Parts: sequence; structure tokens; C-alpha cells
Amino acid sequence: MAIKYLTQRAAQAIDVELMSPTGGGFSFEQLVELAGLSVAQAITKEYSKESHPRVIIFSGPGNNGLDGLVAARHLSHFGYQPKVYYPKRPDKPVNQGLMKQCTELDIPFVDSPESGLHDSDLIVDAIFGFSFSGEVRQPFVSAIQALKNTTIPIVSVDIPSAWDVEKGNIRGEGFQPSMLVSLTAPKEGAKDFNGKHHYLGGRFISRKMEEKWGLNLPRFPGTDQCVRLNTQSENDTTSGKTRRGLDDKNDRMDRHFMDNVVSQAFS
Repeated sequence: MAIKYLTQRAAQAIDVELMSPTGGGFSFEQLVELAGLSVAQAITKEYSKESHPRVIIFSGPGNNGLDGLVAARHLSHFGYQPKVYYPKRPDKPVNQGLMKQCTELDIPFVDSPESGLHDSDLIVDAIFGFSFSGEVRQPFVSAIQALKNTTIPIVSVDIPSAWDVEKGNIRGEGFQPSMLVSLTAPKEGAKDFNGKHHYLGGRFISRKMEEKWGLNLPRFPGTDQCVRLNTQSENDTTSGKTRRGLDDKNDRMDRHFMDNVVSQAFS
């Protein structure tokens, strides 16, 4: 059966459940650490430190950016030479802590996308994640434009930045990364990805939760924190009956999000 592709609200619902004391029981920091580690490990599978040693991480102000900082730290330990473009730096303990961890490893923070791309062999796009909506604003307009113009391979974290989380690369105006590392499960917009390498990272879904939401995740090999997915969307071969079943699952996850997250937030 095909792997589940998540709507935006379904992804949010699962994230909340993962951090719920009655759900997954994870802390936010645990999920960020596991996500960033899986991104770094996926990179080692396709872009070795010998062929692509100099890595620039574009980190945004949200959770996706935190994943990028964690990936930078692990890449440094793996023998790469990472640097980070992180123009918006929230004054929160988790952000400050991860920045401190990077500076302790002498990972430089650069001032502009252009200076970050100079002498780089690989880009990690960790600007916007599945919560992104609306218009891109500066300084990230310049960052996205730089990603559109470069010929350096790009690894996007969870969803290519500025793509619609559900509709994908609308009108074909976004950049197309050469590698995508989906987290938890691929998002609907990832169906527009046609790069060489698609991985699933974030090994934190229990079998019970996977069955509850009908995610149909592949098994992670051995001790790996990532697993390679088919680049061709499995939905192309899904029967009409199965697709209707998956749509029903989507509807149930959306209702779960509205009933258990939104309603509680405003109660």
C-alpha cells in the first residue's frame, strides 16, 4: 500500500499528538534533534564529505530552521565543513542553545545568501517547513531567489521552501531541489518533487500511531535514521478505491486537528 502524503493540518495534528503526554510523549527539543540528525544522515547517503565537503545551511526563523542548525552540528561531527545563513534569530532558549553549539564547533554564520553560496558544494534549504503560508518576505525573498539561480545541489528539509505545502510548486515558479528529506511522512506538496533523491527522516512514529493514521511508512533499515523513498509518487498507481480510503483518512486527521487542537487553543 502507498505511503501516506499529509495535508498541512494533518501534519500539524500528528506533530501535536507526538508532543502530547497522552500521545507520543516527546518534547519539542527531542523532535528537533531527531529531525536534524536524520537530515544530516540522509545527506551522507548521497553527498559524501569527499565530494561535497562545504555545506551552507539556509535556516529560517521557525522549526525548520532549528532542524537545519541541528543538521549543521551533526555534519560538522561527520567531517563536513558547514556554515549557516541565519538572518532571523528568535531569542528563545532552544535557538540560542543550538547557535551556541554551532559556534563551539567553529561553524561560521554568514551575513548574506551570496556569501554563503561562495565556495559551497551543497546547500541545505531549511528556511520554511510545513507550517508556512502566505507571502515570502525579506530577507528570505533574496534567499529564495538565490536558490532559484544557483547550480549547486540543494537538499530541502521536509518541503522545498516557499512551495505550497499541499499544492506543491505552484505554476512552476519555485526552485526544484535535487534532494528532499521529508519528515514524519511526505507532505502533499512533495508530489511535485522530481529530484534525484527522496528520503524519509525523523524516526519517531510508533507502530501504534502509524496504524492509527494509516501512514504506511517504510521500515527504517538497521540503525539508520532515514530511509530512501521512491522518487516516483506511489499515488500514481493507487487504485480509485484505495485513494478514496486515503482521502477518508485525510478527512479524519483534519477533523482530529480541528476538534483537538484548534478548539482547545481557543477554549
